[in-house]
Amino acid sequence: MDYHSIFLFQGLTEADIDQMERSRCLRRKAFARRQTIFRTGDTVHEIGIVLRGAVHIESIDLWGSKSILSEVGEGQAFAETYAFCGEPLMVDVLAAADCEVLFLDTAALAHPHAEHSWQDRLLRNLLRVSMKKNLALSRRILCTAPKTVRGRLLTHLSGQAVQAGGMEFDLPFNRQQLADYLNLDRSALSKELCRMRDEGLLTFRKNHFVLRQLPELL
Repeated sequence: MDYHSIFLFQGLTEADIDQMERSRCLRRKAFARRQTIFRTGDTVHEIGIVLRGAVHIESIDLWGSKSILSEVGEGQAFAETYAFCGEPLMVDVLAAADCEVLFLDTAALAHPHAEHSWQDRLLRNLLRVSMKKNLALSRRILCTAPKTVRGRLLTHLSGQAVQAGGMEFDLPFNRQQLADYLNLDRSALSKELCRMRDEGLLTFRKNHFVLRQLPELL
């Protein structure tokens, strides 16, 4: 992936990127599917940026129940809040597929440097990234607020339709991942999807969905 296609690096010149690499604040590393990138309790000082593949932000409680909080795709960043605050991670970060991650050392941003003209631009971009993360977290809270399986599914699918700009779209999750994201039992989720299909609300094949009609009430 070209660095200039990454939102975090928008507005930076080739010279800026070269300077960052010379300053050794950037490093790349490949991960195999399900390999742990960061784990709960880690204290990190680097922001991760997905160059290829995707990663999952997951939470596992003391009883082993897992929830997928978000999927981070190509060009997107993760762990930026923990890297700046220095607080131990409360989540695990795992490779959702074979992936390559670019790590940005936040020490390069902690102290202004007259020769580093890219610092201000990068910090502004990071602020926008954080705001987008807040929106994503708000969406998940909305999706898990309904008490019923159907309510959570309809809220999530409606949101995906709005983002896609139409009634046909692909979800980024398989069935188990979708169940984890919505804090649902996979069997209950699958049964409810089949009921909704039989009622003519939607059709689906794997992670491809077409909404036929939206009920007035969840």
